Amino acid sequence: MRDENEKWALPIWIGLFEANAITMSLENIVTPRPMTHDLIKNMLETLKVKIEKVVVRDLIENTFYASIYLETEEGIVEVDSRPSDAIAIALRMGAPIYVKEEILKKANCIDLEKKDELLKEWLENLDLESIQKFKI
Repeated sequence: MRDENEKWALPIWIGLFEANAITMSLENIVTPRPMTHDLIKNMLETLKVKIEKVVVRDLIENTFYASIYLETEEGIVEVDSRPSDAIAIALRMGAPIYVKEEILKKANCIDLEKKDELLKEWLENLDLESIQKFKI
């Protein structure tokens, strides 16, 4: 995830299926039948429930926690969610995604203005001998 000014990136490790769901939404890929996040979107729209926002709210032992805030007739309802699912649904519904500032301080955010320096440092520290041992 990147901030609006594209100065910082917050890496959140997610599974392959969740990454695929997010990518499909970002690239506007439509499947013949609704995938899980599309189904949730369809259900919310049918019930006339909107997503007010998604908030990545906590980081405990390298695990991120998120909440989806739903606008219902009774008011705002907070629903606990994995960040990957919350992001996939928010993207489909055009809802804003926020990260609490304290999470940015706890997490290993990447300064995108220094990304070239970080990549160079990573490559310099890469142990090519150990990688070659695992060639297929």
